[in-house]
Amino acid sequence: MKTVINALDLSKNYGDVKAVDHVNLHVDEGALFGLLGPNGSGKTTMIKMLTGQTRPTGGSASVLGIDVTQDPVGVRARVGIIPEQETPPSFLTAMEYLEFVAAVRKIPDIQAKADHWFDFLDFADKKNVLCKDLSRGTRQKLMFTQAFIHEPSLALIDEPLINFDPIIQDLVKDYLADYVKHGKTIFISTHILEVAEEICSEFAILHKGNLLHTGPVAELTGRGEHLPSFFLSLVRKDRHV
Repeated sequence: MKTVINALDLSKNYGDVKAVDHVNLHVDEGALFGLLGPNGSGKTTMIKMLTGQTRPTGGSASVLGIDVTQDPVGVRARVGIIPEQETPPSFLTAMEYLEFVAAVRKIPDIQAKADHWFDFLDFADKKNVLCKDLSRGTRQKLMFTQAFIHEPSLALIDEPLINFDPIIQDLVKDYLADYVKHGKTIFISTHILEVAEEICSEFAILHKGNLLHTGPVAELTGRGEHLPSFFLSLVRKDRHV
């Protein structure tokens, strides 16, 4: 099985604060991998390091065989990214933003591809609206579109369902599950445990920057455990260590 994300002793310090502390993690091709943890556990920092947006303090990581420190731009060119805070440029319309993404990523036939996504996520009526005037949910739809419009082999998503209404949440969950069936890989970070149990094939638990557990979801369900209760017991135990 091909490894698409490989982190070795990956660490990030902010002064005296250890946001991520010597994490070893690998993700294989075709996984829908969930990085789980409470707020402030280091999940967003992990994604920023894996996408070359933040330089590690220590350790190393490669994504799709590319060293994230030596070639961060190369990593971002190959993957799809959805940050926790949706931030399309306020001065562009939704369509203009996708045209900009297409120019950067050299995506042909952007009009047809954009129209597909406008219809799929049900925001075609916002196509020519400035991003600053879009609702949070619509901005999230636009950010989801820009991450997948070039059909990347790997997408890294921080809180994939945030700001989506229940109908779009269900649509996106089905889309992600289907995406990995074609040999592509999804890496999500979330604190919504029920969603992770429903859609993820593998998971890891991060708490206070430390990796507490990693393994297949089926391993838990096979022995009659549920991910939310397993997560809570592990994190509560770690809090008192």
